[in-house]
Amino acid sequence: MLRVFSVAFWTFIGITSPVFFLGALLIWLVTLPFDRRRVALHLYSSAWATCYVYLNPLWRLRVRGRGRLPWQGAAILVANHASLVDILVLFGLFRPFKWVSKQEIFTIPVIGWNMRLNDYVPLVRGSSASVRRMMEHCDRLLAAGSGVLIFPEGRRSQDGSLQAFKNGAFDLAVRHGVPVIPIAVHGTGRALPKHGLVLRERADMRIEVLAPLDPRTFPGTDELRDAARESISAALLSEAGPAADPS
Repeated sequence: MLRVFSVAFWTFIGITSPVFFLGALLIWLVTLPFDRRRVALHLYSSAWATCYVYLNPLWRLRVRGRGRLPWQGAAILVANHASLVDILVLFGLFRPFKWVSKQEIFTIPVIGWNMRLNDYVPLVRGSSASVRRMMEHCDRLLAAGSGVLIFPEGRRSQDGSLQAFKNGAFDLAVRHGVPVIPIAVHGTGRALPKHGLVLRERADMRIEVLAPLDPRTFPGTDELRDAARESISAALLSEAGPAADPS
């Protein structure tokens, strides 16, 4: 039964995405002269992505701490990565930011086209030249006042456990003097495993936006990186979640 439902769900996404893309293209054309950060297009893309989450009867999504995310001003957002579904649910933050995503996603028809319209950031894993281009692209976005969301683990976790963090996101934060905002993503690994597209029975998914970290209060990049990882790790281990919810 789940296999049949999964086929129907992915088919629904495939059929409706071109329609949503036409709306995205229209918004891009209308807002390009005055919305240089493409905020309107990103928020439209957020609605597009999260409609699939809320329409799926197997999934439930809650967002806590959204008020910690800025509407304006540069920041580095870092989140754990356990599932392809992470991308859909993190759009549920409904705040302006740019994704750093693997290059293969940008080659997918419709979805990849929309990512390019949004000026999201492609990255080829294992390519030093691509990493350099990615960092330069992020430099431009941060200088323009955009937030950037990066998965510092670099790839999805095999078993849901938190992996080591890479330094790139934290180098950017230190150089630009912008806050790092850790985000803990719960339950997405139960919604869709890393290998395969067959959905699991039910998933109660949760996003927790944690307290921002000021890079000026840390001796260096390594300490900032470790603090961000510790913050996310503690949230993932705590069933109660954060003590305060400013959203």
